[in-house]
Amino acid sequence: MAIKANIVIDQGTTFQTSINVTDDEENPVDLTEYSAAAQMRKHYTSSNAFSFTTSISPNLGIVTLSMTANTTNTITPGRYMYDCELTDPNGAVSRLVEGIVTVTPGVTR
Repeated sequence: MAIKANIVIDQGTTFQTSINVTDDEENPVDLTEYSAAAQMRKHYTSSNAFSFTTSISPNLGIVTLSMTANTTNTITPGRYMYDCELTDPNGAVSRLVEGIVTVTPGVTR
């Protein structure tokens, strides 16, 4: 079951957040040979999506989601939905995290 985590992205700024993947005893999960993918959309059925860049620190059990300032600048302020999925070395896909993204408008141009 995916954890729920809402995030805020300031339009026109660099965004980054990290997710610690741990076992039941709070030890980091070895993510060697795992891959990750994450997107945000206005609605579940929206065809237009914004993809996060994902990176994995396998031995630390950390998945990082990021977007450049150029990318966040193109996103209309408002509420969106997102999730991040992990694919294990055998091809099994699981949802790691999901939630609401609030994009706040920028003023500085």
